Amino acid sequence: MRILLDENIPAKVKSDFGKDFEVRTVRDMRWSGKKNGELLGLITFNGFDFFITLDKNLKHQQNLAKFDIKIFILLAKDNKHQTLQPFIEKVKYLLKSEAYKKFNEVGL
Repeated sequence: MRILLDENIPAKVKSDFGKDFEVRTVRDMRWSGKKNGELLGLITFNGFDFFITLDKNLKHQQNLAKFDIKIFILLAKDNKHQTLQPFIEKVKYLLKSEAYKKFNEVGL
């Protein structure tokens, strides 16, 4: 499973996934500053399966159905590492159990 973390998520979060997942950040891919439409195209073209972001407006700004990826929008109060850790645990659980397949939209 290939996961991309948006640039609004601290790079430290990458290590929270452990060795079971291949996780990259937008910065790792040198895609910082890309507009959402271009970024989603790059994510799809480069074979990522999942995109994790804090951008609550993403679903209103883009037609997400045209991209063959699952997007997790974390509904966190801020982007501090300690705030996001419980969300990442939920994401890992959903990924390992494949429970994400039951949803068209997952907001955590």
